[in-house]
Amino acid sequence: MLPKMFARSKRILDVVGSAGALFISWPLLALVALGIWVSMGRPILFRDRRPGLRAKPFTLLKFRTMRDLLDSAGKSLPDKVRITPLGRFLRRSSVDELPQLLNVLRGDMSLVGPRPLKIEYLPLYTPQQVRRHEVKPGITGLAQINGRNTLSWDERFALDVWYVNHASLLLDLRILLQTVVHVLRRRSVSPEGDLDVPSFTGSLPVHHAEHGLDGVPGGPS
Repeated sequence: MLPKMFARSKRILDVVGSAGALFISWPLLALVALGIWVSMGRPILFRDRRPGLRAKPFTLLKFRTMRDLLDSAGKSLPDKVRITPLGRFLRRSSVDELPQLLNVLRGDMSLVGPRPLKIEYLPLYTPQQVRRHEVKPGITGLAQINGRNTLSWDERFALDVWYVNHASLLLDLRILLQTVVHVLRRRSVSPEGDLDVPSFTGSLPVHHAEHGLDGVPGGPS
């Protein structure tokens, strides 16, 4: 649980930051929505139930990036077949995540925190890994500025728990600044966006040693 004073300050940063980002980016959001409508039709947004603070489910919003294509048995075709050229661009540029600013305004998410993953992963976490749900999930976090798709699941979860243990307003601001730099440089994102990331299937309980922020590869300094 975050200290009350920090939690209030973090919420103010979330509301001001997400509202400002939505105001600045609304022409881009409208253009992307139009592109999705022309290339794929409705719906414009992809909605999925994800675990939030204390693992309470909420509806995550993203721009839709894939067509609804089925095989002869009625099952969805692989993501790499269903994704559109526009959808591939949106994933590589992280623009598909922008609707989550609405999740932040609603209080489901924070600008900074562990990424909200699939609900079916919950029973697979170790007692240490499940601590990532002690804070609100974020649009960006330490894992996103330290390798993102190039990290193993255990490495991501170690960074998530490190953030829970060291969360501060200054750390959030540093992560946000580095996120902007990484997005502009398109660092730590594979050519396929996140399509080639394997599903989490569980990990053996391991002890992740505490270390200072300087010990986080590529972390804020």
